Amino acid sequence: MSESLATVSYLGATILFILCLGGLSNPETSRRGNLYGIVGMTIAVLATVLGPRVGNAGYAWIIGAMVIGGSIGVYAARTVQMTQMPELVALMHSMVGLAAMLVGFANYVDPSASANMSGAEKAIHEVEIYIGIFIGAVTFSGSVIAFGKLSGKISGNPLLLPARHWINLAGLLVVIYFGREFLHAHTINDGMTALVVMTVIALLFGIHMVMAIGGADMPVVVSMLNSYSGWAAAATGFMLSNDLLIVTGALVGSSGAILSYIMCAAMNRHFISVIAGGFGTTGGAPAAAGSGTEPAGEVVAISAAETAELLREAKNVIIVPGYGMAVAQAQHTVYEITRLLREKGVNVRFGIHPVAGRMPGHMNVLLAEAKVPYDIVLEMDELNDDFPQTDVAMIIGANDIVNPGAQDDPNSPIAGMPVLEVWKAKTSIVMKRSMASGYAGVDNPLFYKDNNRMLFGDAKKMLDETLVALKS
Repeated sequence: MSESLATVSYLGATILFILCLGGLSNPETSRRGNLYGIVGMTIAVLATVLGPRVGNAGYAWIIGAMVIGGSIGVYAARTVQMTQMPELVALMHSMVGLAAMLVGFANYVDPSASANMSGAEKAIHEVEIYIGIFIGAVTFSGSVIAFGKLSGKISGNPLLLPARHWINLAGLLVVIYFGREFLHAHTINDGMTALVVMTVIALLFGIHMVMAIGGADMPVVVSMLNSYSGWAAAATGFMLSNDLLIVTGALVGSSGAILSYIMCAAMNRHFISVIAGGFGTTGGAPAAAGSGTEPAGEVVAISAAETAELLREAKNVIIVPGYGMAVAQAQHTVYEITRLLREKGVNVRFGIHPVAGRMPGHMNVLLAEAKVPYDIVLEMDELNDDFPQTDVAMIIGANDIVNPGAQDDPNSPIAGMPVLEVWKAKTSIVMKRSMASGYAGVDNPLFYKDNNRMLFGDAKKMLDETLVALKS
């Protein structure tokens, strides 16, 4: 394939990637968007493999790598559960960062990469390498820690070291110093020393940054790492003089940054405060007796049969799914209940909080998998005003996103965070295994409100019983 044909192919792939992002912005066009992305990536890979930069000797290595990588991808697609998608996404981000690091080192030691460069051009190329490896290292180590937190292998408690901001500043100054040494290195060995020191500091910075972020902020972290992986890909494109990588990386990086901003706004959090150290744990507990912060009132438990009776008598129902639904894999039973109620003339809708679950769009993906109609799945802002006219608000495994303390308690860690106002419904039903607090480690006054009922137990089991009672 000639250079001009490869360039045209890259241009076509770029257009398809932009159409892919546009399609993914709406559930009804997301399948088409995915198709655009698949076709675009296929064109990009073929144009690269068949392009003028790959010789005959490289085909065996490329085909072997594609077979191995493709096999791993197919295996993951078939075996990874939907509840494991957040950690899988984090792991994929780490691979992008690792690739950027390896490409940077390979590009630096390859004499042909800068053989025809001198002066300012060579300096710019070395800056691209240095920055690319730095971003890749931060993305790699940060994503590995995010994977550990999301999978439960690492505690969700924020690790807040003394003088952590000064430590980060000192690390940044050292990176800048060695960047200067790298640019003034006379030999590859001298430059490699500076690169290795910078890479180690960047890896430690990535670990420290994500370890300091609490469990409640993990959806923002996933989005943030998505942005980092995009910028790492763009940096790789600069190193390789590949326009497609630059444009694609910029698309991913900018869209991830915008999404991170949206997520922070949905949590009433500032992006800098998330990076500086978040809040939340993986294992919440009820407020301690006598702490002075325990909500007043009594918890009223309810059975599956009583839940079915309330749903049967309702005219308007809003279902609020959370991570508990994902863990119990109860989305298909939720769909069956929804279908049955709609056949009986009940107006059923779903309320989705922007940070529900462990990654952006987690609940939307689960409901789409269960064939829940797109038109009844609404964002928080679209139906928050409808709760006063709702007969039953059914909360399945959600906690922090329905916490009235966000509005009523100015001292709460989630104060000011927009939440779904389920307590304004005639009756709210919260499905939980226990009275433990949510991922943010904050107790929920909703449980003690007079119009709230608690349906304790595994969400899948309780919903199955509710479905049987509805059918009887």
